[in-house]
Amino acid sequence: MASIELIERELTKSVIGSFYEVYNNLGFGFLEHLHVMALERELRWKGHRINREVSVPVYYKNEILGTQRIDMIVDEKLVVEVKSTRHLPPGSERQVYNYLRATNLKIGLLLHFGAEAKFYRIVATKVFPVNPPDPLNPPDEVSKPQVHPSG
Repeated sequence: MASIELIERELTKSVIGSFYEVYNNLGFGFLEHLHVMALERELRWKGHRINREVSVPVYYKNEILGTQRIDMIVDEKLVVEVKSTRHLPPGSERQVYNYLRATNLKIGLLLHFGAEAKFYRIVATKVFPVNPPDPLNPPDEVSKPQVHPSG
């Protein structure tokens, strides 16, 4: 069986390991921001660079519509979105995918500190410009995100 080369394999492995370390220590039931703070500490202890509460602009035809706030970007390569609800809200995977589109990053993790710990890898299948797109050469239509749930 052929192996699949994962985007940012070592980075995502480190973040997922930190996610389980936090989950094993805090468990389910705390507010989201406490899980994020604990995850940030774990990742910094491992030597990662963390940007929290990152605001990124969203454009429509060269005009800024507003901003989206991302929970965390790790090593300027990986979008991390944290949820701590009992059930994962519908659209959570799409939220991460849209963050990837807005940042032009390729890989994101959705970390669910629910009743059962779960993570999802979201891969942007197309690269989108960070700056407003050129109206004469717009990007291809948006493709469906690739979501890989843990199991």
